Amino acid sequence: MHEPPSLPATSSPSAPAEHAGRSDGTRFVLVGTSHAGNLGAAARAMKVMGFADLVLVRPRFADLPGHDEALAMASGATDVLAGARVVDTLAEALQGISWACATAMTPRDFGPATFAPREHFVSLAAGVHRVAFVFGPERTGLSNDDVYRCHACLSIPAHPDYGSLNLAQAVQLIAYDWRQALGGYAVQPRTAAPTLADGPAIEGVLQHWQQVLQDIDFLDPAAPKKLMPRLHQLLNRAELTMDEVHILRGIARAVARHKG
Repeated sequence: MHEPPSLPATSSPSAPAEHAGRSDGTRFVLVGTSHAGNLGAAARAMKVMGFADLVLVRPRFADLPGHDEALAMASGATDVLAGARVVDTLAEALQGISWACATAMTPRDFGPATFAPREHFVSLAAGVHRVAFVFGPERTGLSNDDVYRCHACLSIPAHPDYGSLNLAQAVQLIAYDWRQALGGYAVQPRTAAPTLADGPAIEGVLQHWQQVLQDIDFLDPAAPKKLMPRLHQLLNRAELTMDEVHILRGIARAVARHKG
């Protein structure tokens, strides 16, 4: 198979810090794009994965990046649209690129080898190439001549009976897999880490509930059996937070007031 050469073992694709600065070396090339909304959504897909180098080859309108629908669908990625370059040929778009990946669904009798993105990116991320991903027109996809200019062909694994992806969806999937191959981004927590209850707090809940259960005649202090140890195990499995401890004790106080 035709695969990119790799660096020595000291440059492993599993080292995120090593590839974190590779964003500027990646280019997304859209050939013959006709819909402004698709262009805007593609720019957004690029930006959320940290990529900004966008080149348009013979778009339907030369001013497509400035269309209202493109700006609206970019949703904050208008800087990617503003920086997009428009050229006449794919050869111009690939200037400075040493490894171009075509995206195509249609089988061809001749051309570069076809890979699933994720498998191909393992070796590609370990190399020294400046990489471009080339996407065809929404209606027809890339022409044979455009595919022949590329070093590899990527095919996103999809259901065999329906593999049709919107242009921006395809850009998003490729951008995500490529970013993961380069090391990815850490997941940012959206909620504060909870404060788990310690042993004394759990004991306090149990003592409180033991008294309430006796008051409502659910627990017979003369024959408690194993109710309290079982409740203890239940609370341990629950890994209660301090807020949840306060809730349980508040319930116990409310039951006690009602009983009184």
